[in-house]
Amino acid sequence: MTQPLGRVLVVDDDEVIRQLIEVNLTLEGFEVVTAVDGQDCLEKAVLLRPDVITLDVMMPRLDGWVTATALRSNPHTAGIKVVLITARAQEDDRDRGQQIGVDAYLTKPFDPAEMIRVVRVLAGAPGSAFG
Repeated sequence: MTQPLGRVLVVDDDEVIRQLIEVNLTLEGFEVVTAVDGQDCLEKAVLLRPDVITLDVMMPRLDGWVTATALRSNPHTAGIKVVLITARAQEDDRDRGQQIGVDAYLTKPFDPAEMIRVVRVLAGAPGSAFG
């Protein structure tokens, strides 16, 4: 078996979206771990040290904004690349993500190919053969 392209933590409270992202990234060659909300993400991020986290914004317990802020403020997780994936497409939301220091912002519904491209770039993976 080949070496995975990197480890991705997929965080979304919607099981269908979580599975969609997980399947696409697994097929692309990433090692994928999932989390159901922000609290779950923070616990797994410290243990697993993923290369990239895809993070939904609207979630119970801890939303994506609070989670991303906590990731950036913890020295153990501050360097992990974060992609916000959200239905919130307003300019204010994008600005808020930029202020927090997220690395990319995708709006739902997203193109799986674009999501894969963004994750590959952030993980430092070589270009896709389909690129």
